[in-house]
Amino acid sequence: MASISEDATGNIRIQFSTADRKRQTLRLGKVNRKIAESVKLKVETLNAIEIARLPMDPETARWVATIGDELAAKLAAVGLIPERPKSVTLSGLLLRYAEEKEAGNKPGTRTNHRTISNDLTRFFAPNTDPKSLTAADAKRFLEHLRQRDLASYTIARRIRRVRSIFAFAVKENLIPANPFGSIKTSASLPDERKSYVPIADTERLLAEASPTWRTIIALCRYAGLRCPSEVFRLTWSDVNLATYRMMIPNVKTAGQTGKAYRVCPLFAPLRPYMEDAHELAEPGTVYVISGPLGERIRAKLDGPNGSNDANVRTTFLKLIKRAGLTPWPRLFHTLRASCETDLLESLPMSAVTEWLGHSAAIALKHYTRVPKHVFEIATKGDVKSDARATQKATHSEADTIGRETTKPPQPLVIEGLRRLVVDSVRQCPSVQVTLRGFEPRSQP
Repeated sequence: MASISEDATGNIRIQFSTADRKRQTLRLGKVNRKIAESVKLKVETLNAIEIARLPMDPETARWVATIGDELAAKLAAVGLIPERPKSVTLSGLLLRYAEEKEAGNKPGTRTNHRTISNDLTRFFAPNTDPKSLTAADAKRFLEHLRQRDLASYTIARRIRRVRSIFAFAVKENLIPANPFGSIKTSASLPDERKSYVPIADTERLLAEASPTWRTIIALCRYAGLRCPSEVFRLTWSDVNLATYRMMIPNVKTAGQTGKAYRVCPLFAPLRPYMEDAHELAEPGTVYVISGPLGERIRAKLDGPNGSNDANVRTTFLKLIKRAGLTPWPRLFHTLRASCETDLLESLPMSAVTEWLGHSAAIALKHYTRVPKHVFEIATKGDVKSDARATQKATHSEADTIGRETTKPPQPLVIEGLRRLVVDSVRQCPSVQVTLRGFEPRSQP
């Protein structure tokens, strides 16, 4: 039990005994009796938890998380709660998150963190106390992003990053709760950003392209490699033309899967372009995409901003227009998605997703498309998609298994047989009529 006392100057103190029977004093200062009684109850609870070596119950944990730093420091000094980390500002939280969570990420990912950090510190003040932010503040920030006419997919991605930042703050006991925890956004790619590049258009591009760009386009469209990260890091030692295999560097998912490479077939449409590139390569060439373009892009990939500085879209756009084609959204991602869509028409998803380096859920959400020719096949009836016809065929097959099928007799025939049997019984009551039939067996 704890007791409340007051000294001559009016300062309130709470005294209690610990498990080792030591007397501890919690000095609250000049507070009213009601507050002192409330704190006394919590002190008794915390002391009982400490004596019994039990985990803190949710209600007490919430109270500890919401009290001020001064009271928390006093409770920690008498051994009732762990010492609370010093308060940080919003900018300090973002810096701490970057140091602990972003250090091993790619340059492009770190750039994305800087972007969302700028969004937060511009909307809220850099010296804002993260504990003061509420769910209402989070909703205001979401509305701020929407008013900037950002794509829904971009907004969802940034909110997901902000949610992770404040979840980190909760884990580090910097804030009591995540103000963005209840903010939900859709992260699906808008339909207007989804496109499919047919094989015919790809061949037109390849016909207009230089040898280097032919290899780049073929790797993207016929093998689904990420560009520029995977295409420009592919070496000839990763390609085995004899066994039709490639070892693709997992530059994006290596940290998640623990695998530096993934095995991918040298798909038939890609093979002639890789053979041509191998013949044109100088002896001792390391990278599949070599020359000035390859060297420049790899230098950008290894720079502080990663692929954000590796501008290959401008040249590719010129090539698309020169081929007489209309540019599509997300130039290289769409080539990769088109490749995966074609592969899934004839190969199992488990194999395709392993070869392209992501999960089935990611494939369905971000990559699969419905090409025009597939839609036309369905509308022309080349695909048996009528569930009723399938069900009817299944029932017919099940009915014929294990027994002979005969045509059911017509109603008139049945009625005639019934009359014939009745008349025969009346005329010949001593004769037994069986179900064997009326005609005698044929003699051998």
